[in-house]
Amino acid sequence: MTDEFDDQYETFKALLDAFPPSEAVKRLEMLGVSPEVIEQIREQHEQHTIRIKELEEPHAVVLGNRDTWYTGPQAKDKCWPAIVDLLRKDGWSDEPAIRNLDDSSTRVVSLLNHPKEKTFSTRGLVVGYVQSGKTTNFTSVMAKAADRGYKLFIVLAGIHNGLRRQTQARLVQQLIEPNPSLWSQLTGLDKDFTPHENPAAYFGKSNKTHVLCVVKKNATVLRKLARWLEKATDYLQDCPALIIDDEADQATVATKSINPLILRIMSSLPRSAYVGYTASPFANLLIDPSAVDLYPRDFVVNLPKPDGHFGTEVLFGRYALDGEDPEQVDDGHDMIRSVPEDDVPCVRPETKADIEGFEPVITDTLRRAVEYFLLVTAARRVRRTGNPHNTMLIHTSVNTAVHNSFKRPLQHLLRRAAHSLSDTGFLSRLRALWDEETARVPAEEFGEKKVAFEDLMPELAGVLRSCRVIMDNSSSEDRLDYENGPVVAIAVGGNTLSRGLTLEGLSVSYFVRAVSAYDTLLQMGRWFGFRNGYADLPRIWMTNELAEWFRHLATVETEMRRDIDIYMTEDETPLTFAVRLRTHPALRVTAAAKMRAAVTAASSYGGKRVQTHYFHTNAQWLRGNISAARALVAASTSSAVRVEDRSLEGRFVFRDVPHDIVIDFLGEYKFHEKSPENDAELIIDYIRKRATTANSLRRWNVAIVGTPSGEPFTFLPGKVSVGRNVRARLAGSNPDSDFADIKTLMSRRDAAVDLSGDIEKLTEKGIMDLRRAQLPDTGLLVLYPIDKVSAPSPSKKLRAPLDAKEHVMGVGLVFPEPKQGDSTVEKYISADLSGLRIEDEDYSLLESEDA
Repeated sequence: MTDEFDDQYETFKALLDAFPPSEAVKRLEMLGVSPEVIEQIREQHEQHTIRIKELEEPHAVVLGNRDTWYTGPQAKDKCWPAIVDLLRKDGWSDEPAIRNLDDSSTRVVSLLNHPKEKTFSTRGLVVGYVQSGKTTNFTSVMAKAADRGYKLFIVLAGIHNGLRRQTQARLVQQLIEPNPSLWSQLTGLDKDFTPHENPAAYFGKSNKTHVLCVVKKNATVLRKLARWLEKATDYLQDCPALIIDDEADQATVATKSINPLILRIMSSLPRSAYVGYTASPFANLLIDPSAVDLYPRDFVVNLPKPDGHFGTEVLFGRYALDGEDPEQVDDGHDMIRSVPEDDVPCVRPETKADIEGFEPVITDTLRRAVEYFLLVTAARRVRRTGNPHNTMLIHTSVNTAVHNSFKRPLQHLLRRAAHSLSDTGFLSRLRALWDEETARVPAEEFGEKKVAFEDLMPELAGVLRSCRVIMDNSSSEDRLDYENGPVVAIAVGGNTLSRGLTLEGLSVSYFVRAVSAYDTLLQMGRWFGFRNGYADLPRIWMTNELAEWFRHLATVETEMRRDIDIYMTEDETPLTFAVRLRTHPALRVTAAAKMRAAVTAASSYGGKRVQTHYFHTNAQWLRGNISAARALVAASTSSAVRVEDRSLEGRFVFRDVPHDIVIDFLGEYKFHEKSPENDAELIIDYIRKRATTANSLRRWNVAIVGTPSGEPFTFLPGKVSVGRNVRARLAGSNPDSDFADIKTLMSRRDAAVDLSGDIEKLTEKGIMDLRRAQLPDTGLLVLYPIDKVSAPSPSKKLRAPLDAKEHVMGVGLVFPEPKQGDSTVEKYISADLSGLRIEDEDYSLLESEDA
């Protein structure tokens, strides 16, 4: 590059602060820059924009060919470099982590409009993970937008004072304190918005500062802000504004007061960008895109999961998605402890009538959770690493009276523990608890070293002296305050602790709150996040049913994010894609009011693999399925074009079985009602439609997969017998509950049991490619006789014996890939795109006068 180019390119970058790229080029022409140099500048800028657009992370779905005017920080910037300095002082010594934050925030800013455009009204959504650093990301976006000329920054920080205050403190620390002369504030730590100031003082030409306003999503507060801005119309024409909606699925979508007020605020701002941040975007993606609303019509950005983040899948495991090898999908860490259903009435009133006068019982599981928290806190003091705070969460109810009822019993438990530190029986119990927990989750697996019980013993007295029981709810004066030295606290609460608020040093959670929607459930998982220095120590006590719900939710999350990533590569836009959200029989996707614009999405079985992993364990139900399987094998034996006896391998294959025999079997076999994806009526309907309209699935291969080393299971005496498979249940499943979740049934190899050639080394995609070549119209049904005992191998720590009353018959189905005109079935919901031409959350505070 020539010196002339270097000089003119710096001029071009300076012009970009005042003009969009196309206008900046025109200004160079007016300055007499040669066409050759201008072309070089165009090419250089284009290379930078391509790098931003093609970042490996984060993925984004974008409307149209948005002008990528922002290509990253510049040397003269002040706000973003200050954040980098602070992060390094706070321990962000990992340069890749800072680079990833730089890239992801740059990508978001690049999707905003240039601040000097005459008018714009952008709608975007950023999807992150619970407790994964979303606040740091949007703070970085604000810093970079400020460095390029955005003037007004409005942050909608949840519905509770605690989260608003925490967000204000973070933004003051990272944006204002490093550059105090660059900023003015409309709100303070203890002051939500109050319209005492003259708008001219902030937006007049004499005020060159950026303006920060952090408000609750409270109707009274937002109404005041909207009226104040409406009075400032004359000053806002040249005021590019960025509105960050933290927890954008809460209170924003389908609320009668908050939603119109946000739109009203935006209508006062001729240049505005609205960007929602959430880890549970279910409601946001179900808004009617054709309505005048906050649907993310311009972009959806899918932030990557940061290294070291404890998320839903890490803790609870998940189920395999289509195209995945189930053996490669982890069961999660062994950190979930079961709360028996009989314990629930002891810690949560069963009805509203029981709330008055409710007194909780310190059950064995709750006592064990509290004592483990004391041990963890002592161990962390020995290690002296990571977050200085230590918190335990108890969340059993939304009702504040129930929260407050826990204070006296918990304080009594702590006093008794303090008085028992010289009691050998008490210490023996603590030692046994510590040894059991550290054996189940070895510290070495997380790069840590186990703290010996003898080493943590001297710390226990100090832990008990400093431990406080805090009722953090809307009726309590008590609040978790991490700003004044290290905290050791057992926090009992509900909604104030279930959204956005970071529980610093959270290591133990006791959670039996009944909820009914995906987003509410996910947001209540305050245990998600980073656990530097104590990643081996967190534990969660909850019911088995809740653990299963979180496992399902982990699957929904992963599938939703995969949909977004797929749309990115298929030239879709936010207005033409519809992320599918798989359903659950006991949970809504989001509150009913937020799903008014949702429709049931068509989802074809074509190319999919369906398998059973939920089973009843009572004998009658299991015998019915065994009878259906034996009838299928008998019919297949007599009607198959060819029968392949591979009994030495534990396998049989019956080829070219008529589809009506498969349909008869599906009509008799009982799928567990908790398996919405295994709906026999829908599968039968799909097979019939495809057989009729596409001349496909008229023939099936029926296979039996057993194991040569197993005890024999006979389908047809003297003809068809294989060794029984072992499929242990997930340890969270109670053997007495008539329910078992084996999580994985089919292996990758099983999905190719009827294919020819060497399949051992084929990937999942390779198997589907081979199926397309060899059996493009043939379905595969696989039967799995499972031993009723099925004890797990010692290495499977999160598994327990199946212990069914009768042998279990598992079923897997593999469908050929769809063809044009493929029939569909409906088991997902998504946003309604038809209008386009091309005890959940407590919202009582939304209308309160508490500002």
